[in-house]
Amino acid sequence: MRLPMIKAPVAVTESTPLLEVRDLSVAFGAMPAVRQVSFTLNRGETLALVGESGSGKSVSALSLLQLLPYPHARHPGGSIRLRGEELLGAALARLREIRGNQIAMVFQEPMTSLNPLHSIEQQIGETLRLHKGLSGSQLRARIMELLDRVGLSDVAHRLNALPHELSGGQRQRVMIAMALANDPDMLIADEPTTALDVTIQAQILKLLKDLQAQLGMAILFITHDLSIVRKMADRVCVMQSGVVVETGPVAEIFAAPQHPYTQELLAAEPKGDPPLEIADAPEVMTGAALKVWFPLKRGLFGRVLSHLKAVDGVNIRVRAGQTLGVVGESGSGKTTLGLALLRLLSSEGAIHFENQQIDTLSNKALRPLRQAMQIVFQDPYGSLSPRLSVGEIVEEGLRVHGLAADPEARRERIAQALAEVDLDPEMQDRYPHEFSGGQRQRIAIARALALKPRLLILDEPTSALDVSVQAQIVDLLRNLQRRYQLAYLFISHDLRVVRALAHHLLVMKNGQVVEDGPAQQVFDHPQHPYTQALLAAALNLETVEVYSHQV
Repeated sequence: MRLPMIKAPVAVTESTPLLEVRDLSVAFGAMPAVRQVSFTLNRGETLALVGESGSGKSVSALSLLQLLPYPHARHPGGSIRLRGEELLGAALARLREIRGNQIAMVFQEPMTSLNPLHSIEQQIGETLRLHKGLSGSQLRARIMELLDRVGLSDVAHRLNALPHELSGGQRQRVMIAMALANDPDMLIADEPTTALDVTIQAQILKLLKDLQAQLGMAILFITHDLSIVRKMADRVCVMQSGVVVETGPVAEIFAAPQHPYTQELLAAEPKGDPPLEIADAPEVMTGAALKVWFPLKRGLFGRVLSHLKAVDGVNIRVRAGQTLGVVGESGSGKTTLGLALLRLLSSEGAIHFENQQIDTLSNKALRPLRQAMQIVFQDPYGSLSPRLSVGEIVEEGLRVHGLAADPEARRERIAQALAEVDLDPEMQDRYPHEFSGGQRQRIAIARALALKPRLLILDEPTSALDVSVQAQIVDLLRNLQRRYQLAYLFISHDLRVVRALAHHLLVMKNGQVVEDGPAQQVFDHPQHPYTQALLAAALNLETVEVYSHQV
């Protein structure tokens, strides 16, 4: 990689920005990823880099610390100055001094960022040993101070915990503690809340704001969620296809966006109401007193000590043309409930599909009904086989159920299913990796629709997508429901999406239903404190009460 010449330092004054990026360009091989990006970040300020996946946000942030893969990545031009000191092309030894010391970074997915084989004490201690030379009792005291500062409970007993023994919110707090270990001047937060539930997300955002106020730290906040930007940032840079298309104070950008892409992002949040319900529509699926308990065993002979009550006495009912929204945090039992209804998990309690009791049926007797009960999973890339073409993926269910036995008829049925989800039928000979995340989710929906189901269980189908793509999928699902009177069981922790789709709402916590009723009624007048906390976290991040699991 041919690095630019190291530029002479500039005189540092009170008005000098903490970070100044000018005309930064990044290329992977011959392909440009970022083109002439410029922005500044002042002490104690929060600047948000906003845009959809692939816009160049993370690539720009990783460039600040020269963390892109060498030699594939290169910087054809630009300047990155920290307090007037040029970082682009700086010596590796100098960059090591800056990384984690003056500029720290919190990544999107803490489970993959933390070493699964090292305790949290070892991982936080590493950066303190490298930069501060701490050891022994001083090191442990500083680690405990950091964990206490980020609000991790029962600190003394968690020092030896491995990452998998902590919840998502706890792991992200550990990541923040590691980042703050050396009191950095600047924190890069790369989608730090995307993988978290709404209440935990609100706690982490509040924590970052509180720490920033205490430490006077600057934050470069990378996100595609504009609701977070409104609450967190002072200024915003909007990126599209590797270029900054608009920048300015948050209030101005939100009040009067100038660039069409910014306007499109602001308008992209799922809006509108679910389709009108048909009075006295037939029941498609019901569940009565459903239980899914997992035994917790210990000892040589696997003695059952207790049970994990993933679903504990839940009643549900969904009608044709109706969407039942099932909401709650991770671990509340939402997905387990959906799998139990489809008889993909063993459960207790009566399950009826179109007035036929199915919980007593054998797998063989249940198979003919499965084409009428389909599921769409959260991660479209993980749920689509990379070795099969789109046509083969959609065709698989047709073959299993003996539908459209003639190859020409099957291809026509596949084309029809793709057209239903607004994809070109000619795409059926391509493979999943050739499509965007939103297109892959449309393929997953087409696979289910090809069997002409009457019930679709949608398990977090929009959580892995950009907000503009979320809005497109919500519109698609509403249109399909109007057209075919489909019954949806929509599982999600994103209440903004649920609000645009659901007729009836069921709120779960620790395997039980804590509140249910018409969606509008629950949104307008939540009765249970947990529901109130969820709504506060999702719709007004500043007023959230920490009701859910304490961390």
